[in-house]
Amino acid sequence: MASNTGTIGMKPTGAAPREMGQADVAKFLRRGYQALMRRDFKEAGGCCNLVLKYHPKLLEAHFLVGLVGIESGDWITARRAFKNVVSLNDKHAAGWAQFARCCAKMGQFTMAEKAVRHAEENAPKDPLVLDVIGNVHSILGDQKTALEWFDKALAGAGSAFFELSRAKALTFLGRLEEAAESLGKVLAEKPDDGMAHWMLARLDKAADDSHARTMKEIADRLPTGHPSHAFLNYAIGKEYEDLEAWDEAFAAYDAGARARRASVPYDEQAEIELFEALEQTLDEEWLSSVGEGASTDAPIFIVGQPRTGTTLVERIITAHSDVDSAGELQQFAMGIKRQLEMSSPKPMTADIIRETPKLDAKALGELYLETTKSVQPDTKRFIDKMPVNYMYLPLIAAALPNAKIIHIVRDPMDSCFASYKQLFAEAYYHSYDQAEMARHHVRYRRLMDRWRDLLGERILDVRYEDVVQDLEPNARRIIDFLGLDWQDACVDFHEQDAAVTTASAAQVREKAHTRSVGRWRKFEKNLSPMMNELKNAGLEVEPI
Repeated sequence: MASNTGTIGMKPTGAAPREMGQADVAKFLRRGYQALMRRDFKEAGGCCNLVLKYHPKLLEAHFLVGLVGIESGDWITARRAFKNVVSLNDKHAAGWAQFARCCAKMGQFTMAEKAVRHAEENAPKDPLVLDVIGNVHSILGDQKTALEWFDKALAGAGSAFFELSRAKALTFLGRLEEAAESLGKVLAEKPDDGMAHWMLARLDKAADDSHARTMKEIADRLPTGHPSHAFLNYAIGKEYEDLEAWDEAFAAYDAGARARRASVPYDEQAEIELFEALEQTLDEEWLSSVGEGASTDAPIFIVGQPRTGTTLVERIITAHSDVDSAGELQQFAMGIKRQLEMSSPKPMTADIIRETPKLDAKALGELYLETTKSVQPDTKRFIDKMPVNYMYLPLIAAALPNAKIIHIVRDPMDSCFASYKQLFAEAYYHSYDQAEMARHHVRYRRLMDRWRDLLGERILDVRYEDVVQDLEPNARRIIDFLGLDWQDACVDFHEQDAAVTTASAAQVREKAHTRSVGRWRKFEKNLSPMMNELKNAGLEVEPI
């Protein structure tokens, strides 16, 4: 029953007792929580393991292992630990809520739904647990239900801490004035909260530099390495860009990227090996020998790089009465691992891809449909807008031969810079260094060239620039590719009131515009590392 703490440290500093009574248990758990608060995951995990050595069924120790796993980004360990908690006590609402959270973060949505129901059935009262339940519903794409739970958490706590979660849900729901009001309450209680400042900056265009100067003062007094540095600098950059203060904006973006890059892992060599494995494994010989896939035309995959217009195209399509969005789903990649019975803390690895010829294409397609059933809308067709599904297009084409694939293409410099100036949650770690970002983009372009040669007309390339410059004919081309009848609502996509779970949640409710075309040129003098990598790879920078 003892939790395997995976990447978490194995023993705390100091002497371990020969036996462990209640006083020692309390002492080491207290040390573990203190270590967790200062983000010393090795010490915290070690304290847990020491307690579990003597008390392998101690629920509180398993729970702490789970918290350490979440905070350190080790979701596999966290999931295992919270599963132990609910195995020891199936009435443990907090354990079920955290287990649901782990499953949702790992793309195991069916399990997450079951777990969050168990949490709710046990009538939790703790506002922290209510907040976790709300976050699970948010990850599952149900922002209205998420907001209901965030409201309950706030009502039970009387603290603006829970307004931050409400603000996220309100933003996704397009209720931007209410989101701003919630964020104001957060900042009244915690004026230095970097995430709250960042979220507030993204809600509207800055009218002056007063908020940017306030954030700069906060960033300057925070210690080096503070988690708020990245949030504050990206927000400062966004507001100075609003004001067309290009030099100040770039300085802030650069500081934010360096702060973020210092705190996240990125193994470029592993990515190179992954892309090589994809090209070498999923070839013409493999494709010609693949059996029959699952027979459905329900899924529509929108793929490409982030910040390239994938959400814009999604909104155009979902304005059609026969289509709705299921969000950015992890199920296809998870299905590959599940069928191969291989796991990894990384989303995908070269070793896993090399084993994919063993997959049963039909079974993979059916598994995808089964695991997405809980998030599929009631319409005839649904969109999976996970951008990185571009890596698996031959597998998608084999497993779901009647699914439609739309690839969004954007100018290389605009694409790279749009990602570089964006703070992502837990993905796209290559985007925080100009040269790494550009080299990733080159690998992506070459892979897409390979897939285009392999799959031909199965892929519809849609240029972002074409869509924003001449909306209707390009929207008609997309709808025709999907085999749908034209509906005028597709050019009035901005009038939709559905929730949008995307980095551009506040912006996608606008009409199509060309403001972002060639935007990188405002920062050209600062983007030499990015530009040089692209040019050296033979990618042309398109004129405006």
